[in-house]
Amino acid sequence: MIRKLGILTSGGDSPGMNAAIRAVTRCALGNGIEVVGIKDGYKGLINADFVPFNKGSVSEILSRGGTILGSARLPEFKEPAVVDKACEILRENEIDALVVIGGDGSYRGAKALTDRGINCIGLPGTIDNDITGTDETIGFDTALQTVVEAVDKLRDTSSSHHRCSVVEVMGNHCGDLAVYSGIACGAEIVVTPETGYDEEDILERLRYLDNLGKNHAIVIISEKICDVEGLARKISATTGFSGRSTVLGHIQRGGSPSPKDRVLASRMGEKAVDLLVSGVGGHCVGIMNNEIISLPINEALSMPKTSRKALYRLFDRLV
Repeated sequence: MIRKLGILTSGGDSPGMNAAIRAVTRCALGNGIEVVGIKDGYKGLINADFVPFNKGSVSEILSRGGTILGSARLPEFKEPAVVDKACEILRENEIDALVVIGGDGSYRGAKALTDRGINCIGLPGTIDNDITGTDETIGFDTALQTVVEAVDKLRDTSSSHHRCSVVEVMGNHCGDLAVYSGIACGAEIVVTPETGYDEEDILERLRYLDNLGKNHAIVIISEKICDVEGLARKISATTGFSGRSTVLGHIQRGGSPSPKDRVLASRMGEKAVDLLVSGVGGHCVGIMNNEIISLPINEALSMPKTSRKALYRLFDRLV
């Protein structure tokens, strides 16, 4: 039986985390379970930085971006002695179970705690959409909207100056933000880990578009693939377009979560509490075919990433 439940957010923040915190808190309180917020992820857990939560603690946070609990990375949490200390602190504070909102590293920490007798459930909170075991992560939809709004504005100014805008988006080795925004914005070229990077092919395609009389072009590139400023300079030097680079950076993580992310986070938060109440630990929550599901964390992390071949095929047909 769970008497007291902890919540923490770990890794990079994402819009919708607060909606998940709210849902977990209110669903747990409705089951007669005390709730404790843990500040700054696993770092706050190790430091016993706990805040008692009631219904009022999570009022008016549904529309706020970021996370009211704060987040921090703690690489040392991979060490067995550090996990043992965390379990000791949780037991000293009579915290029976934990909901962890974050990425795959956060999931591994939750699994390690579960293996030591503290039931944990992971919720996928990241804008990158790079977690297996779910079709979509909390924050992805909001980040996609942010990218689309920025690229739409860049297209306006690119059209006025015969420019090619090279836009770097986040993704952490996952091309979802790039290909989704490429389709939504009508980009001319999308470069992701899935497509690979062929600089001469990009330049040749831009020369072809220039010869067709196009007065602008948009190239969207996932982070960690190339130097976008260097590519923009080569575009200026070898094509008829004036190349300009834009790195959207952490602006993609900010902003009020979209309605879709608020609902997704709320559904996942409810599922997390239901799982813990039924005695399940070491699982992560996901959404597949619009159904909220859960999987053992090890099984989810070993799954292959869902193929986006249909999306890339659609993009190619629309260019």
